[in-house]
Amino acid sequence: MTQSSTRGDQWTFLTNHARVLIALARDPGSRLRDVAEAIDITERAVQLIVADLEAAGYLTRTRVGRRNRYTIDPSVALRHPAEADHPVGDLLATFLHREDTPTDQELTPS
Repeated sequence: MTQSSTRGDQWTFLTNHARVLIALARDPGSRLRDVAEAIDITERAVQLIVADLEAAGYLTRTRVGRRNRYTIDPSVALRHPAEADHPVGDLLATFLHREDTPTDQELTPS
């Protein structure tokens, strides 16, 4: 008997917004094309997600030469009411190795 793909096979724990934020925390100078490739979504989707994250205050974009550098504010609360008492820095700390986790000073815009 062949088992067909069901809805249960397709869900994941993290949203693409979380994946983009984690990718940019790991490499703040990363090109959005590289982020898209790493998390297997389109570059346009990454651009829209970065715009959402920027509008919500999670990150800022700074032009450095011909590239962008992304700075994350780890103090901004997670959006869902069930997690709103946790800052996004908690999520990042969970997915980044301790030695790789940027300090608040490195994440927060000057």
